[in-house]
Amino acid sequence: MQERYGARGYRLAGAWLAGIALVAILGTASGAVSSEDRHAGYYYPAVSSSEIYHSRAETLPDSDRSRRVGFVTGVTAGQTERPYAPITAMYAKGTEAEKLILIGLQNGPLDTLFRARAVLAMLTATARTTAVFRDLDPQAHYTFLDLLKLLGFTQITVSDGRTWAHQIEIQ
Repeated sequence: MQERYGARGYRLAGAWLAGIALVAILGTASGAVSSEDRHAGYYYPAVSSSEIYHSRAETLPDSDRSRRVGFVTGVTAGQTERPYAPITAMYAKGTEAEKLILIGLQNGPLDTLFRARAVLAMLTATARTTAVFRDLDPQAHYTFLDLLKLLGFTQITVSDGRTWAHQIEIQ
C-alpha cells in the first residue's frame, strides 16, 4: 500500500479509522443515556419530556403491523398531494411498527410542546371526519391518540427535529 499511496495514504487511513473509533465511542455513550430508545439521536433529539396517555379505546383485533404501516403510508400520501410542502413527517418504527414518530420539517409548527399538542388536536379533527372514526366513536370522544390505540400503536414521539422530543406512551 505504501508504494501506491505513500505515507499520506497511511495518515488518511489512520485519520479515517480514528474517526470511526470516535463515532463508535460517541455512539456507545449516547446509547447508554437512552438505552431503551434507539431512535433518539437518529430520528429526533434525546427525549426531554414524557407522559402516559390512558386511552378510552381498545386496540382493534385485526390491527397489526400491516395496518399501522398502511395508516402511515396513507397519511404521508395525503400530505404529498397538497399544493404546499408538509410541515411534518410521520413514520412507524419498531419490530411491529408500534411506535409512531412525528417530526417537524420546518421551523415554527412544532417548535414547542404546546404547538405539537395543537398539531395533535388538528389530527384529531381530521380523524373525526373519516367514516371509520365516526362509526367507532359516534359521540366524538376519541382523540388522535385514541385512534393510535385502535390501530395498536403503543407510543408516539413528537419533536421539532432540532432541540426537543416528547414521548407519549399509549395505554
